[in-house]
Amino acid sequence: MTLTLRQNKRPSTLQTRRRRKPTAFDIVNLVVLFAIVAACIYPFVYILAVSLSDGSAVNAGKVALIPEGINIETYKYVLTNERLGILRSLLNSLLYTSVGVAFSVAITYLTAYPLSKARLRGGGAIVMLFLITWVFDAGIVPTYVINSQLGFVNNWLAMVIPFGFSTFLLLIAITFLRNIPVELEESALIDGANDLQTMWRIYLPLSKPLLGTIGIFYAVQIWNSFLVPLIYLQDKTLAPIQLVLYRLLLNTDTNATSFQQITMGGHQLVPQNIAAVTMIFAIVPILAFYPYAQRYFQQGILVGAIKG
Repeated sequence: MTLTLRQNKRPSTLQTRRRRKPTAFDIVNLVVLFAIVAACIYPFVYILAVSLSDGSAVNAGKVALIPEGINIETYKYVLTNERLGILRSLLNSLLYTSVGVAFSVAITYLTAYPLSKARLRGGGAIVMLFLITWVFDAGIVPTYVINSQLGFVNNWLAMVIPFGFSTFLLLIAITFLRNIPVELEESALIDGANDLQTMWRIYLPLSKPLLGTIGIFYAVQIWNSFLVPLIYLQDKTLAPIQLVLYRLLLNTDTNATSFQQITMGGHQLVPQNIAAVTMIFAIVPILAFYPYAQRYFQQGILVGAIKG
């Protein structure tokens, strides 16, 4: 007896979606999304075009999306002119961000690990104390008085230590660690491992999404920090790239605004060129870091937010 199996000719949901003709609503959605993307991308394209354009074309208002008189003389001028301090400030930002991320991630993880244990006595009260400091901020003036007494004025550690901890990221880390099966810890303890060994050998390898997530948050926070260096880093040699950019845009940096235009390599350079190049240096490093850590970012947020 031969059994004949009928092939299900019913189209799958994916095939149905592919065959469905786009409606007016779909077209409107595409147009709106394209407009949003264009509005987000245009400032970056414009700044890049200004940084590569001749200063005379910038002053004449000829630069929109395509550079006019393409050259890299402004980049050379910015990187070789020590009076501007842009290269030095860029290196400062890289130093503050790298050290600050390592310090903040380590402190956050070492704090979250014991607080994630139900067997820790008083753990809930400690978390509540963190929440109180998060909700009720002392303010700029009291914080400045305390940090100045601790010696953080004109000290690059002001970008690392006083602001190297986030209660929000601590809560994410605690939730993430609580979602790791407790049986893994019990097995390690049975094998004779102590708490430190369990954290290092069991929890830490499983926490890569968490470390990547909070690392992104801390990196963006430190790199884009403007108010902190403005208040504490009065020495220009310690200024990060964001503070230098602020002074350029407000025309408070006399070294950058002491001329209307100069000529290098047959091209005119104007203050708008210098400001545009500084913006590129302030944006590109953090944009280059984000795609690398994005794979951890989404997974870490989801695992740290869902119980199961």
